[in-house]
This record gives sequence, C-alpha cells and structure tokens, in this order.
Amino acid sequence: MSVTKTAEGGPARLDSGLLTLLGVMVLGGMMSYLDATIVNVGISTLSGEFETTLATIEWVTTGYLLAVALAIPLAGWAMVRFGAKRMWLLGLTVFLLGSVLAAFAWNAESLIAFRILQGLGGGMIDPIMMTVVATAAGPERIGRVMGLISVPITLGPVVGPIVGGLLLDNLSWQWLFLVNIPFALAAIALAVKVLPADPPPSGDPVPLDAVGVFLLSPGFAALVYALSQAGAHGFGSARVLVGLLVGLALFAAYTVHALRTDKTPLLDLRLFANRGFTASVTTMFLLGGGLFSLLFLLPLYYQQVQGHSVLASGLLLAPLGLGTLIGMPLAGNLADRFGARVLVPTGAVLIGAGALVFTGSGPDTPQLLLTVAQFAAGFGMGLVGAPTMGSVYRTVPGESVAGATGAVFILNQIGASLGIAVVALILQGGGAHTTPTNASFADAFWWPVGAAVVVLLAGLLLPGKPEPAPEAPAAADADASVPAPSDAPAGSVADRA
Repeated sequence: MSVTKTAEGGPARLDSGLLTLLGVMVLGGMMSYLDATIVNVGISTLSGEFETTLATIEWVTTGYLLAVALAIPLAGWAMVRFGAKRMWLLGLTVFLLGSVLAAFAWNAESLIAFRILQGLGGGMIDPIMMTVVATAAGPERIGRVMGLISVPITLGPVVGPIVGGLLLDNLSWQWLFLVNIPFALAAIALAVKVLPADPPPSGDPVPLDAVGVFLLSPGFAALVYALSQAGAHGFGSARVLVGLLVGLALFAAYTVHALRTDKTPLLDLRLFANRGFTASVTTMFLLGGGLFSLLFLLPLYYQQVQGHSVLASGLLLAPLGLGTLIGMPLAGNLADRFGARVLVPTGAVLIGAGALVFTGSGPDTPQLLLTVAQFAAGFGMGLVGAPTMGSVYRTVPGESVAGATGAVFILNQIGASLGIAVVALILQGGGAHTTPTNASFADAFWWPVGAAVVVLLAGLLLPGKPEPAPEAPAAADADASVPAPSDAPAGSVADRA
C-alpha cells in the first residue's frame, strides 16, 4: 500500500490495498460480533427443542462469553509468537468448526460445548483484526480506518437479534449457526489470498507469560461469569459474590505480577500511565456498558411495554443500527481532522439524550419519537466509538499495539457484562419482583444516561486534533509502502503490495 499525500497536502488517502484488507477483516470480524447476540432471541426456542430449563440453555450464551474471555488475553501473545495470518486463519477455522458442530448438536450439553469452541475462535478473531488493521493504517489514517472497522463492532450486536428473529421466524433453529458457514469459508479464502505471509521470526521467540495466563484469563472469565449471573440472581447471591471475589483477587495478583516481572507481561499495565490511553479504554468500557444495556433493554421494552412480537421488537432496533452505521465512518473521517476530544463529548450528549427519551416513555409513546431517540443514540455511539479506538492507537508505541488491543477488548467486554447485569437487576426492582414493570423500565434506562455523562467527561481527556505527519521526500512518496513501526510485534501486517 502506498501512502501518498493528497494534492492539497491533506491526509494520506485510503488506498485500494488498505481498503481490500479492511473488507477481508470486516467479513471475519462481523461474524463474531453478530454471533454474540444472534442466539439471544432463540433461547426460549432452544430450551423447547432440547427439553431443558432456561437456566441450563442460557449457558449457550454464557459459555460463549466465557470462552471469548479466556481467548482474548492470549490473542496478542499468540499473534506475536506465531504471526497474524496464521492466528487469524486459526481463529476463523475454530469458529467455523464450532458453528458446524453447534448446528448438529444432539442435546443441550453438546450445544453448550460447541458454543464454547466457537467462542474460543471468536475471542481470537476480534483482537487480531484490530491489531492488524491499526498497524497497516498507521497513525495518520487511524481515525478513518477505525470509522470503517468499528462498524462490525457496534453494528454486529445490533443486527444479531434482527437476523436471529428472521431466521427463527422462517427456518429451523440450526440456521442460527449454519448462517456462519458461507461467511466463514469466504473469510478464510480471502484471507489466504489477501494477507501476506507472516515474516520469519527474528531473534528468540517471545516466551508465554504463563503466570499471567493463569491469573488474567481465569480472572477475566470469573468476572464475566459473575456479572452474567448478577442480572438474574442479584449481586448478593453466593455465585455472584464468589465470582466477583475470585475475579478481583486474580486481577489484583496479575497487577502485582505484571508490574514486577522482568519478562514481557501478557498485558502491559504500564500503558495505563498514559492519561490519553486510560481515558480511551475507560470510554470503551462505558460504551460497551451503554450499548449492550440498550440492546438488552430495547427488545424487552418493545415486547413488554409496547406489546410487539419478538420479530417486530428485533426489527424496531434498526434505527439504532442505522444511526451507528452512518455515524461510524463519518466520525472516522472527522477524527483525523478534529480529534476525539470534540467528537466523543458530542456523541455522549446524543447517547444520553436518546436514552433519556425512554426514561419517560410508556405504552402510548409515539413510535416516531422512539425511532428518533434510537437513531440519535446510535449516531452518538458512532461518534464515540471510532474516534476513541483511534485515540487508543495514537497514544501507544508500535510495539504495544497488540497489548493495547487486548486491554480495550477486556474492558469493553467487562463493561458490556456489567451494563446488562445492572439493568437486569433494575428491571427486577432489585429482586422485589420477577416481571419488569413500566416503572422499572424507566428506571433502567437511566443507566445508559449515566454512562453517557461519564463518557462526556472522559472524552474531554482524550487527545485533541492529531499533529500533521512530517512531509516525506517526494521521491519516496510514490512507492513507499506502509511499514509497521520498526519495533512492532512479529506477525503484524508490515507491508502491502
């Protein structure tokens, strides 16, 4: 890929090589994000098909999330050790295998096991996608690239319930998993053709931080499990308290280990000494909490307050997805010009305003008002997501990109789990009732409003307008490829033909 200034001396263009890479990575990444929520609308159907309880079949979702939590911390090290292309293909293959096996599951236990396998592949896909793309784009184009690559991150979970509802309305439950097969095969074939071969290893192989693996991955999984159970059982239940205590204890032990070890830690906590990086990952943590709490609340709201069917409630999420689809690329373009410090607070105001409408809504609220509120919230998420992800990669050195990506995904996933747990508990009146009331829905929508306020404040700490890159020599401009930083991890995408 050649990096050239525009004729007016503006930012480097997104050339065809980079756009092709983006398309290939988005195809793989979209599957993983879509699959995180596509099964949610089918929980009741699966419970009936396998003649088991909802408590058991919910592990189809919980097991997937726990597998993702175990895989994410390992993705950065695996990419450095074995190469981006190898690990990307491995992640896609494991995800494909899990999808095929899940479609042929014969009981609830086998389905849960195959979903765990699917989650291990999905957990590898997402961090590798972001690291590869960020390295290929370079700091000058990172905002626009994040605007494009962030679309599947935010749009996938929104589209998941819609696709799941359409599939269950017209086809059998197996298609919740079979739908992944053609996309996975296409993603693998294109990756083999488009991604360059991993460079030969230079120097000694990066050793695995075994202590970090045994502390961070189980700690992350314990927190995700505890938060996934908190919505149904409350934060005071034994399983939730044990999960939280185990997770926090393992995180604390990992913190001590990571700050004292002489080796390369699985996740470098020293990155958090950078104020811009800390503000960026905090914003992504809150965005995960706000987005997934809305995705949890809105279908239930439309079914139980407005009286719509499961399919209709899924389709009514479309304005949220449309707003995000428009906002992400626009914000990516603007981020390279104005910086995240302007866009993120603006997006936070829109998210808060959209959620605020639902705090005062009820059975007779006009659908037009709710549609506009959803679109505003989705557009605001677009303004927050792309610039924030761009800020993450502007605030860390090249060799830390893989670790920074792991931190973002870990905190985003914890934020999503926390958001769902909190609003689920609010809907139950803190355990006072099991069926949500109109008043409890109004109370629950205050959670994304509060998250938006904190995002607004955190956004003020993000980097401002990016500094222009130094002018490259004219002779070198024509043919220069985009290298990764000289000290970037082995296996990152360094050059494009």
